Amino acid sequence: MVVTNDPQSAGQAPSSEPSAWCGSPTPEIVSFHPSGGFPGTGHLAHTQEGDQLSPHSAPLSLRLSLHNLLMSFDLKPIRFLSRLPPGGPGCVRKLSLNMQYQQEVRPSVTNSSPSDGQTLSKESLGHALPLSSLEKARGAQLDCSEEPLWTTRADGRVHLRVHPTCPQPPYTVHQMFHEALDKYRDLSALGCKRQGVWEHISYSQYYLLARRTAKGFLKLGLERAHSVAILGFNSPEWFFSAVGTVFAGGIVTGIYTTSSSEACQYIAHDSRANIIVVDTQKQLEKILKIWKNLPHLKAVVTYREAPARKMARVYTMDEVMGLGDELPEETLDAVISAQQPNQCCVLIYTSGTTGSPKGVMLSQDNITWTARHCSQAGGIQAAEVQQEVVVSYLPLSHIAAQIYDLWTGIQWGAHICFAEPDALQGSLVNTLREVEPTSHLGVPWVWEKIMERIQEVGAGSGFIRRKMLLWAMSVTLEQNVTCPSSDLKSFKARLADFLVLAKVRRALGFARCRKNFCGAAPLTTETQQFFLGLDIPLYGGYGLSETSGPPFVSSLSNYRPGSSGKAVPGCLVKLVNKDAEGVGEICLWGRNIFMGYLNMEDKTTEAIDAEGWLHTGDTGRLDEDGFLFITGRLKEIIITAGGENVPPVPIEDAVKMELPIVSNAMLIGDQRKFLSMLLTLKCTLDPDTCHPTDHLTEQAVEFCRRVGSSTTTVSEIVGRRDEAVYRAIQEGIQRVNRKAAAQPYHIQKWAILQKDFSVAGGELGPTLKLRRFTVLDKYKDVIDSFYQEQKK
Repeated sequence: MVVTNDPQSAGQAPSSEPSAWCGSPTPEIVSFHPSGGFPGTGHLAHTQEGDQLSPHSAPLSLRLSLHNLLMSFDLKPIRFLSRLPPGGPGCVRKLSLNMQYQQEVRPSVTNSSPSDGQTLSKESLGHALPLSSLEKARGAQLDCSEEPLWTTRADGRVHLRVHPTCPQPPYTVHQMFHEALDKYRDLSALGCKRQGVWEHISYSQYYLLARRTAKGFLKLGLERAHSVAILGFNSPEWFFSAVGTVFAGGIVTGIYTTSSSEACQYIAHDSRANIIVVDTQKQLEKILKIWKNLPHLKAVVTYREAPARKMARVYTMDEVMGLGDELPEETLDAVISAQQPNQCCVLIYTSGTTGSPKGVMLSQDNITWTARHCSQAGGIQAAEVQQEVVVSYLPLSHIAAQIYDLWTGIQWGAHICFAEPDALQGSLVNTLREVEPTSHLGVPWVWEKIMERIQEVGAGSGFIRRKMLLWAMSVTLEQNVTCPSSDLKSFKARLADFLVLAKVRRALGFARCRKNFCGAAPLTTETQQFFLGLDIPLYGGYGLSETSGPPFVSSLSNYRPGSSGKAVPGCLVKLVNKDAEGVGEICLWGRNIFMGYLNMEDKTTEAIDAEGWLHTGDTGRLDEDGFLFITGRLKEIIITAGGENVPPVPIEDAVKMELPIVSNAMLIGDQRKFLSMLLTLKCTLDPDTCHPTDHLTEQAVEFCRRVGSSTTTVSEIVGRRDEAVYRAIQEGIQRVNRKAAAQPYHIQKWAILQKDFSVAGGELGPTLKLRRFTVLDKYKDVIDSFYQEQKK
């Protein structure tokens, strides 16, 4: 059903679119057993671009269940490693690897010392490369002046863009890890929960496991500048595989767990994958189906579910570790010593929203520089000051999670605790409450669903509790908007926090969290203000896969609502082709700029100009203090038939703000005489598939009740053209139109679609960004009907 906003008639043309470790005290080999536990000495069962609460009682009756809140990765319980070997490098021989058993619920940060009180000397941990050699390598200036600014070859090298504001000498991932090892060897590095108990390994053990993984990959035939593709949910094995790949001279390539066999084939073939690591039988079957089309693939490694039967060239992680033990340590040392900071070590594949996925090549310097400087700008602390505790749950195939969880964690000695495989089906908040992270990264969809659930629970609370929550949030929002950077709070704000908000944050698992980041996509104003009302400021950032993460970040001392923060020192920015309001294309330059797109010279030269500036294709403006405000993408700008340039995102956000029943809004009008819009309504998700259902959410049902409708499903609203709901939406659209700058920015017609957008439906990418071209094609008939009626 098409709705028109033409005040005259639908037929007239209008006048003018981001350890339990247990076991013996003797040194043992770290090996992986499908039925085993963490690397240690016992068998302990261990209970996913471009660019988706437990029943404990909580204050205000906020029993916040996220069961239908988050996207599923469709994974089953993980199983883990089990033992460390006698012999091997000195760092293994001198280390007793039975960890302290930690019984407390929350993962310990301060009590993660080596087993039996033993310590590791610099000499033993420097077996591969003596510490003095590392220090010399770190301080040495890399002469890459003759190298080009970009390359499309996996084995290519590039010139590094060093700026006087941030002249850090370049260094490799191994050098970064070795420095961390010198400072953080005894601290907990990684934590997993199995059978109700949190288990942890130290940075010393993390390093040894990465070396064993590297040797195993070399034994399987990993060649320099070929990739190891990882297809699995976040886990210590993901980390060991990634770090081990870099140590072995390969290139880490993450694949989304939701990818089809065809998508896996494209990435594995393009990256010349020698090895693919998978975590389940389901993922293994995807690879077996396409293996014959992958000429470079030599082996597949499984780490959570052992293969149902023995197959040639399919290994368990335990078997790979065993193969690695046959390789002399000196062989790995030689590979590590030959590495340079300006060589590729990571591939991030975009989601292909505008064509085939592009392989974004990131150098070792891209990774180590970004892990250090971008995180510093965001207020991440070194473990010497305060060990950061982070819950890893977002797909590591995306640059945001990979740089935040994996590489930044090593740089600053963070304690990374892995959510369970069903985190995005509901268990995430249980993990947050147990771990109580100090720093947390979420995508907009996660924050929005938490907001909706709090609103639903609040609406169902008693009158007094509901009023107290609204009062507390109102007082706190006013405080945070008027004095966003002040630590001095009014008496009312402190009282509201003590009586209400601190308890809400504890129920959400954010009692200790002082750094809440939002990335991967834009966040709506409504969501930002809602969490400001809970005294949970969401620090925005701006970045792409091509910038190795965020060149713009916000922090406690660097925050302006609605902005993406300020540029990281050493990252240069300029706006080109600015309009009268100062909005132009964002161009970036610095050590974080990618090497190039793998095997795509034309795309690379489109993105990087002769002076090394990356043209992002995004538009924005800088205020007088240097804060960046994103306004849209050049490719998304709608140019109407009358020549008006209309950025769609602000209008779409305004509609969603006016109409809380609306889930997605997409503006139409490129080369058309007027603007129209497709709308979807907020509906529940199937708990097993996370596909949108026909049933409205509680918030949407409440909206219908307020406007005089008793409907509870999308099909009832659309099929019967529910008069009350359509009238309310029409009034909301008219309110948005009244606030528009001019008539060409008015939405003239709109339609409600039968089903919400989703990853499965193809309208959203893996990071839940809107695939506009897909929507235009999929709903072409609906869109054409807007303008066909115009001709009558």
